[in-house]
Amino acid sequence: MNERRVAITGLGPVSPIGTGRAAFEAALLAGRSGQRTVTAFDPSGFQIRHGCEVPDFDPAAWLERLDPAATGRGAAFAVAAARLALADAGLDPADLRDEAVLIALGTSDTEAQEEDRLAAEAAAAGPAGFTRATAARYTGGTAVQVARDLALPSAEPVDVSAACAAGNHAIGHGLDAIRLGHADIALCGGADSFSRRMFASFHRVGTLAPDACRPFDADRAGTVVGEGAGVLVLEALDRARARGARIVGELVGAAANCDARHPVAPDTASVAECVRLAHLDADITPDDVDAIFAHGTGTPVNDVNEARSMRKVFGDRLPPVVAVKSMLGHAMGASSALGAIAAAVALDAQFLPPTINHRRTDPECDVDCVPGTGRPAELRVVENHGFGFGGSNAVVLIAKAAA
Repeated sequence: MNERRVAITGLGPVSPIGTGRAAFEAALLAGRSGQRTVTAFDPSGFQIRHGCEVPDFDPAAWLERLDPAATGRGAAFAVAAARLALADAGLDPADLRDEAVLIALGTSDTEAQEEDRLAAEAAAAGPAGFTRATAARYTGGTAVQVARDLALPSAEPVDVSAACAAGNHAIGHGLDAIRLGHADIALCGGADSFSRRMFASFHRVGTLAPDACRPFDADRAGTVVGEGAGVLVLEALDRARARGARIVGELVGAAANCDARHPVAPDTASVAECVRLAHLDADITPDDVDAIFAHGTGTPVNDVNEARSMRKVFGDRLPPVVAVKSMLGHAMGASSALGAIAAAVALDAQFLPPTINHRRTDPECDVDCVPGTGRPAELRVVENHGFGFGGSNAVVLIAKAAA
């Protein structure tokens, strides 16, 4: 059986720097920061009080069938991102009801804000204090919620829980489903919302940046917690061409592995192997890759390990390495999905966004991270990384669409 090629025809970002493709692209290429004082809860008890939240998000503006009061913030992000992606692709959800549709969404914390509320309710009154509304918002599957709001009862909804690599895992799942004929169109990506528990956890273990996220910088001191959602519309290439779709890029390869060696620290050899497997899947060599969108958390150990793993694969011919978490913060399960959208935007614009907040590169990293200011670039293939706790690794490759 010949595998089908897979086109990317729509991008739906909901992010701290912009919601919708046009706003996101303008902010990304200009190198704008989404960092601001935390508003999801009162941060006055913390030494660090900044994060990257999605500003002015109103679920009621996006939900057509779900009750905003009964829908968690993460699910509302996902619905908004899916609607934006479909609009960008020139597709109406009503036209997909008889299609073979996959909805695959990655998440790290599901509805983390509802966990905060459940904990507060239990602390106040024990299990009897749990409210029905909080429990309902917490238990809804993200992909199912998207299918419900888009009125796609025949779609296959899949939630992927793979920590910070979840978005790339979901995109890879969509690639396989379309290649093998299990779906004709897929809505793939990830969503997560800002929460006190996640913020407090990162704060407690000392991985939050005191001022800003500075990936690959000699003075980097941690990451910044973020949130958001990113959904890509994937279609069989022949289907997309037949309907005259504008093709943003072609999803040419993906790979995932798990080293299972350490709860939080990535394993250099395993990450390098994941990159090699993605190249093998795409039938390319390292020399074909023109830019890498790094996991790039800005934490001391992770950045060095990622840089070393890239050197194992690329040697001295390492292409530019962009770290968009410097702008977006770390959106957990949505992070690699937003990274994939950023990679697709760069490929389409033939322009590399900058790694902001960067002052001087750590010699142990030794990468060209496009510091401070973006620049035009001739891009044919871009690589997007997602590496999560527990050794969960996922890499996707996007190529410039053929004329």
